[in-house]
Amino acid sequence: MWSGLCHLVRARFGLGESVKLRRNRIGQTLPTRRGPRLQPATHPTVVFPRLALTGAAGGLGRELRRRLKPHCRLLRLSDRADLGLAAEGEELVTASLEDAAAVHGLLHGVDALVHLGGVSTEQPWSDILPANIVGVYNVYEAARKQGVKRIVLASSNHVTGFYRQDEVIDTRAPARPDGLYGVSKAFAENLSRFYFDRYGIETACLRIGSSFEKPRDRRMLSTWLSFDDLERLVVAALTSPVVGHTIVFGASDNRSSWWDNRLAAHLGYRPQDTSEVSRAAVEAAQPKLDTRDPAVIYQGGAFVRAGGS
Repeated sequence: MWSGLCHLVRARFGLGESVKLRRNRIGQTLPTRRGPRLQPATHPTVVFPRLALTGAAGGLGRELRRRLKPHCRLLRLSDRADLGLAAEGEELVTASLEDAAAVHGLLHGVDALVHLGGVSTEQPWSDILPANIVGVYNVYEAARKQGVKRIVLASSNHVTGFYRQDEVIDTRAPARPDGLYGVSKAFAENLSRFYFDRYGIETACLRIGSSFEKPRDRRMLSTWLSFDDLERLVVAALTSPVVGHTIVFGASDNRSSWWDNRLAAHLGYRPQDTSEVSRAAVEAAQPKLDTRDPAVIYQGGAFVRAGGS
């Protein structure tokens, strides 16, 4: 049943086609699309009986709330913040990730989970620990006990934020987090690897770049992930016949890229948007950069100096 449902979604979204290679601006080889740019796909019919989405009150959670509904009969939404009123086909669950019992209840009867919940910026360790360390452990323990076999985990590009902007890395590159937030996401990736190796829970770790309506600065010309491409990435991770444990960088088809996704090609993620359409406006608004600034040197941008004394 799973493979048939996956095939339906992947055919409708144009996922899973082969890739070819291109050279980036510093001469390293990167994957790119083969064939013409696809038009945004229409939503498929019902796929999953019940999906769960944590962090549903956050910025990306609100985007995915409406975008995931066409892919399931019932979408269970969770956050500790106000979620408003439940629409048709929604269940609302107020839960804190550090509350193990609440998280176990949240995942009861769920077919797959998109986990966006937790602290999403650099914060004191006292804030990161309960949500991003204890919380992600509670999520995986609940998934194990409730029989959830696939998780789409919101990781972050800040797991590798201390690589330089003149480097191109793939997912085999060792973690070099740019702050405590990045450390917590590296922990989540390693924990998810353990739960796959020991318990067979598949996880796609999405190292999300900068997901906004438009790129806001020069750094985002490399890291931008459009909302439409975010949806494509999540749908690919949910419906790929085989995920195992996969790490994938979440970015659109940007001309200047620091990340090589060849090792995640089996997911079939095919970004359709690009930051190039915003390049002229961004460069006009931010004409000069201080090349001695760590935020300009390193891929993590301002996160490499956030929270420092």
